[in-house]
Order: sequence, then structure tokens, then C-alpha cells
Amino acid sequence: MSRANDREVCLLVTELAKQIDDHLRSHVHGLGLTPSQALALRELQSPLAMRELATRMACEASNVTFVVDRLEAGGLVERVAHPDDRRTKRVRLTEAGRSVRARLMRQLTKDSPLGGLDDHDRQQLEGLLAKAVRT
Repeated sequence: MSRANDREVCLLVTELAKQIDDHLRSHVHGLGLTPSQALALRELQSPLAMRELATRMACEASNVTFVVDRLEAGGLVERVAHPDDRRTKRVRLTEAGRSVRARLMRQLTKDSPLGGLDDHDRQQLEGLLAKAVRT
């Protein structure tokens, strides 16, 4: 691949990331969430250790602590002991958190930047991005 093609691919990836971020921001305010809180809820399909949540959100553990503190104060998540390591806390959704997460996920599918892709296209894109990240 030529450097010109590399540049074009990078520009497209950057533009897609911006569109996804803009889409997220435009849909979370109606739910009373910040973008960081929405990202945390999106990732909490099942209980996660704080460190794993930080990795999935691509941020520092201290930032996740702040986000989880706010979600916990709002009754959307709770911290529980890890079943295999009492020193580790996991975050899990409360009943209210599951309800808000379900609403969030419905909102995020509306006019998504990836909405024009069918399942095959999405799988191809995911495979290509995963391959690029690993190299």
C-alpha cells in the first residue's frame, strides 16, 4: 500500500471515530448521562473489574473511578467483591442501570454512523480493523 493510501485510510478512520463520538454525544444527554458514563454503561453487559472497565473505555483507572462514583450515586451501578479476588472490586448494573442501559443501546442504534452497513459489511470492517490493530 502506498503512503497516499495509508493517509486516506487514516483520514477515514479518524472521520468515522469523530462521527461515532458525535453520535454518542447527541444521544446521551436525553438520558442524563455524560459520554463517559454512557461508555461505561455500554461496556457493562456483565460485571467487570474496574481495571477491565478502564481498558474497555480506553482511559485511566482513576477516571473510571470518578465515572463509577457518579453512576453509583445515581443508583445505576454498584461495586461488588470479585468472587475470586476479594481485593478486586467489580462493577455491575443495578435494576435501574439495566433499564437505562437498554434505553441507551436503543438510542445508539438510531441513525448510527455504521447503520448503512449490513452484517457482512460490519464483520468485514471489524476483521480489517482488528487486523490493522494487531500489526
